Order: sequence, then structure tokens, then C-alpha cells
Amino acid sequence: MGNDMQNKLTVAALPDIVQQALARTPARLFTGRAGAGYTTAQALQLRADHAAARDAVYHEVDPLRDFGSEAMERHGLFTVQTRATSRLHYLLRPDAGRQLDDPAEKQITQHCAPAPALQIVLGDGLSAQALAHHGMPLLDALIQQAISCSWQLGQPFFIRFCRVGIMNQVGRLLHPEVVVLIIGERPGLAQAESLSAYLAYRPQPGHSDAQRNVISNIHPQGVPLDEAAERILNLAAQLRQAQCSGVAIKETLPVKQLTPLAPLVE
Repeated sequence: MGNDMQNKLTVAALPDIVQQALARTPARLFTGRAGAGYTTAQALQLRADHAAARDAVYHEVDPLRDFGSEAMERHGLFTVQTRATSRLHYLLRPDAGRQLDDPAEKQITQHCAPAPALQIVLGDGLSAQALAHHGMPLLDALIQQAISCSWQLGQPFFIRFCRVGIMNQVGRLLHPEVVVLIIGERPGLAQAESLSAYLAYRPQPGHSDAQRNVISNIHPQGVPLDEAAERILNLAAQLRQAQCSGVAIKETLPVKQLTPLAPLVE
């Protein structure tokens, strides 16, 4: 009997309330054991998930391959790089991923109009696979909704070997009202391809995480891409109205997203 069939039979034997709980979370609950350890199926799945997380960390985005030439032309997307010279350098030296190299600064100032209301940036982050798989669909949804809401948009671009602190450099160069950085999250054993959207109001060198807001867990099994785009623009409007970002701002969700989950037991 295959592992998938065994798992289905095991779950089917659990009480209804446990089955409903398992359907709502990717957490490893009620997995069973073999002596003091995991079952063979669970041990193999853990190793597979760990390998997926490692692959996500070491993956490198190829814009033409991962975004597509049509999408890049449609958005005028171009690529720049931080002072990290390779993926390994980026992983070993986080500070290098927070600074643009000299050619990047020239490209950005040449291709981007200054002082937009909303500047969108793509960054590979710690899960380049997340950006490769979900970055362009999220960018499409975000730009479409931003145009319908009459946002003045800056020219989007992609930053290779990128850390969140790069937002300060974008703010220094372009002076936008709000910067949105779409970046791959640190992968885990439950999800290796999740995006985050970091937002900051007029970011400048010296700003820290305390001046930033984030919407995380963006992927098809977490926060859906269309919903993420709506939340990003809603939060950006909050920052713009308050003229600040970070710990002073708490995201206010539309009422329809505050509907509580149905009870586990009818």
C-alpha cells in the first residue's frame, strides 16, 4: 500500500473534529510514530520538504525564464543588483544585500521617474523560487488594481540578491511616497514558496524594521494573490493618509475579510 493511501486511511480514522482541524493547517499534527521516531512516510516527507526549502534558498531568478519576455516588456521591467556578487555572498553577507551597486543606482535614476506615489520593487530574497513562481502574477494584480484606484505608479524593477533594507536605498534615490517591496520569504518546512510585501512611507537610510509594515504568507495556499494585492493597496493608502509607516500603523482589513471561520463542530 502506498504512503498516500496509508495517510488517507489514517486521517479517515481520526475523529471529525481532528480531521477538520487538520484541513485548516499545514502543521504536522497527529502524524503517528514508529517507536520513539516518525513513521517512515513522515520522515521521508520531512526530508523532501527540507530539500525544497534548501532549493528555494539557493535558487537564482532568471527574469526572462521566470517572468517571461512578454511580461517584462509589458511592465518595462529591468534588472539591477545589490553589492552581493553571488548567491553565496548574499547568504553570507546580509549587509551586501541592503546596498545597491554603482551600476544599479545609475540604471534606476535613468529609467525611473522621481517622486511617484507608489513605487513597486521585486526582490528575490531568501526564497527566489517564490518570486519566480508568484512574483509576476502578484505584480500584474497589484498594478491592475492600483491603476483602477488612480495611484501614480513608478517604474517597477527587479533587484537581484535583495534584502528588505534595500527599501531605504530606493527611497534615497527616487523619493517615492510609498515603497512596496515584493520579496521571497525565508522558506520553511510547511511552505518554501511564500512571498512577503514590505511597505514603507518615504523610506530613507537609517530606517529600520520599526518603520516598515509587512503582509506575509502570500501564496496560493495562504493569502491569495488577488487578495494580497487588495490588502497591499489598502495598507499603502493607510500609510499615505497617516504620513508614516511601521509600528504606529496597524493594518485595517475590509469587513469582508474579518468574517470568522465556521466552528469546527456544527
